[in-house]
Amino acid sequence: GWLHTGDMAMQDEDGFIYLVDRKKDVIISGGENIYPVQIEDFLRANEEIKDVAVIGLPDKRLGEISAAIIELKPKAKCSEDDINEFCLGLPRYKRPRKIIFAKVPRNPTGKIEKPKLRKIYCAENLVAQQTES
Repeated sequence: GWLHTGDMAMQDEDGFIYLVDRKKDVIISGGENIYPVQIEDFLRANEEIKDVAVIGLPDKRLGEISAAIIELKPKAKCSEDDINEFCLGLPRYKRPRKIIFAKVPRNPTGKIEKPKLRKIYCAENLVAQQTES
């Protein structure tokens, strides 16, 4: 039988299989599948960033947009423009549409608490979209 783990994987041209993310964390934005862990890994290469989490936020037009919650290192002076410029190294559809500077919560085992982040920021994004309409 099969064991459904909820993990998403990709196979390269040589037949190697790579785990890319959890199915529940995949962001579908304008028909594109975005794997948050790929964006997180890219952003962690920035020396100013201490920690990062990428989540999907509801969006009226695209279905979802990607948002990067970024925790900067002490004394780091990185702006939203700096992050957006850094993200030019990503394909356009993978670039975070929203940058949020905040502490990235982790549970006692060290995993990012994405459900907590979704609860906080999804509600805020819905309110923001309603006031824009």
